Amino acid sequence: MRILIRTAVIFLIIFLSYTLFIYFGQYTPSEQHEEENVQISNEELLKEESEKKDKTAKLPDEGILSLMNKSSEEITALFGEPDRIDPSAYDYDWWIYQESDNQYMQIGILGQRVVTVYAIGSEVNADPFKIGQPVQEVFKIAPVSPSISLDYDGNSYRFEFSEEDMNTRPTVKLEDVYVQLYIDKFDGTLSSIRVVDAETFIKQRSYEVTYRGELIEANEIGEEKWGKIEDGAEQQILSITNVIRARHDVPSVKWDDPTSEVAFLHSQDMKVNDYFSHESPTEGTLVDRLADLDVKYEMAGENIAAQYVDGIAASEGWLNSKGHRETLLNEEFTHLGVGVDGLYYTQNFIKKWEQ
Repeated sequence: MRILIRTAVIFLIIFLSYTLFIYFGQYTPSEQHEEENVQISNEELLKEESEKKDKTAKLPDEGILSLMNKSSEEITALFGEPDRIDPSAYDYDWWIYQESDNQYMQIGILGQRVVTVYAIGSEVNADPFKIGQPVQEVFKIAPVSPSISLDYDGNSYRFEFSEEDMNTRPTVKLEDVYVQLYIDKFDGTLSSIRVVDAETFIKQRSYEVTYRGELIEANEIGEEKWGKIEDGAEQQILSITNVIRARHDVPSVKWDDPTSEVAFLHSQDMKVNDYFSHESPTEGTLVDRLADLDVKYEMAGENIAAQYVDGIAASEGWLNSKGHRETLLNEEFTHLGVGVDGLYYTQNFIKKWEQ
């Protein structure tokens, strides 16, 4: 009898040990860590969040960051009527203000309030940052992390930054807004700045994202509105290009309609035929395409981009690509044509023959 009891106890011990092994073997280290995190008291969590906030820059009372969530009436009172209004692909309208090649601003209005602001130029008040500021100083003001997590409208999102994102266009959170810092990696300075609210940040999806719940998206866009978005983006790219050229003491370029038509046809060709190259399988090189529309020039250059969220992002992308940057900042060019079709972007620079 004792032997039977002893045998039963041994089997029970073996069974319990096996069961416990299987139970804990199903947890990854991160899941175990999450279980451990549950044990942190509310007081500890609040203390950690408070310490983080104390180290983070606050939203200023003046400058472009202070414009977030203001009404359209307040914007008009501050800056007057915009130079023009361009629709965007993300539900808001861009109010364009261009004081000079040293101060250019786009204010995104949705539902009569500001949901995003973009600004570039040495005279822009980007407090607590400064356009042209060394990147080391920028990151002291707002340290950059490799990801941002946020909860919005019952959904959870986590945006992951690639190494390229971290080096050229990271985003930091200041209070309840998200600040995208466009970095000129060649000069090592802050090139421009974009501020967005949470909903707009999610809609634009400028980074790789994982989410739980619903992925908020912008409204569908009809063909007519897309045409207006593209027209606006072309003019925005011209303005941003000239601000960047002014920063580097390079003469501005003027808009050229025939060259713009060449640029648009190339963007359209890339989109329709699903390729990305300076040489079209059917229309040839830039030389061929300019000749087809009888554009006269002494010298020419081309920049192309695809799948950027808008013309702003495409322009800053060109600035951080050596070959495109050289074209963008070439002091010989006198005129520019820009063509945008969907998320395909083409810049055609030319130097016209002197009369």
